[in-house]
Amino acid sequence: MRTIKLPRADGSLASYTVREPRVWPKPAGPIRSRVAYAAAHVVSDPDSDAAIDWDATLAYRRHVWSLGLGVAEAMDTAQRGLGLDWPLACELISRSVAEARAVDGLIACGAGTDQLAPNARVTLDDVERAYEEQVGHVEGQGGGGGVVLMASRALARAARGPDDYRRVYGAILRQVRRPVILHWLGDMFDAQLAGYWGARDLDAAMEVCLDIIGEHRERVDGIKISLLDRQREIEMRARLPAGVRMYTGDDFNYDRLILGEDGVHSDALLGIFDAIAPAASAALQALDRGDAAGYRAALEPTVPLSHHIFEPPTYAYKTGIVFLAYLNGHQKHFRMLAGAERGRTAVHLAEVFRLADGAGLLANPERAVERMERVLAWTQSRASV
Repeated sequence: MRTIKLPRADGSLASYTVREPRVWPKPAGPIRSRVAYAAAHVVSDPDSDAAIDWDATLAYRRHVWSLGLGVAEAMDTAQRGLGLDWPLACELISRSVAEARAVDGLIACGAGTDQLAPNARVTLDDVERAYEEQVGHVEGQGGGGGVVLMASRALARAARGPDDYRRVYGAILRQVRRPVILHWLGDMFDAQLAGYWGARDLDAAMEVCLDIIGEHRERVDGIKISLLDRQREIEMRARLPAGVRMYTGDDFNYDRLILGEDGVHSDALLGIFDAIAPAASAALQALDRGDAAGYRAALEPTVPLSHHIFEPPTYAYKTGIVFLAYLNGHQKHFRMLAGAERGRTAVHLAEVFRLADGAGLLANPERAVERMERVLAWTQSRASV
């Protein structure tokens, strides 16, 4: 077994011995008991933090599909709006939908308004046209690619109250070709989305969102909420119209929300499923067999890892996601769009390493140790500049 010295918060180094790798089962086909998407990251080009390594990015999506999970494309985890602009997202969506068709993989793609300049002159008409353009691009890729109607920074700036949200969402939902997934992203992920749905009070905001869903229920497949609030998700889930799914986006409480209680559960559209895809797949395979104990055994050890990856500042979680992909050999370097690999400290990444190992998520310990040592050397050299 390999031992490595990892930094601690007090400045000391502690020896850590990596465990034997866990072998995770692969499913014979798609997961049946839940609809489950991993919001997938992109692999930056090794020579540019403004370009994508397409081969590695698409290979990662094939990895996710091989585990029976769906891919949620061009979402926050892919650094949407934080390195991944609309022209690049446009190409990403086209390439990924084509790849999904080739392997019969489940995919849903983010459609937002991030082509709009971030200024106060943006109008509601501008927001509607921007949504129409992006929804049209996703729907124009042919069969198979669903739409995730992403929360809009531009709408959050332009709206003067709940009625403006009702107007914009109503206009878009009346045009979509097939039911879409709505996304309510909390301001812990993006401060520019504070007061979404026209209300700072979350109870009032939820009422507006439910009103919109109720009015357009035939056009809504479900809603993903990313508020990191288990009880609020349960309350909202209970009030959704029949046939409308709750997709948990709660990276702290997903294990209990997906399992559910009294026959009621959430489906999943999660950033953490990118990092823990083998364990998530194994857990859902267990649910397919009716094995709740097997589900818990696979998924519960991942929860401390997710809490750590998503600790404040929450938006920096993407650094931990990409770091784990690097440790596990899904990319040859630890670089991100817009230099976002600098978003976490060496101490934080060392704890990601420990917790991932504890959850059985270091596929090759030798490689993981070697790459962890490279990252520690890089962070040390950066600190000394």
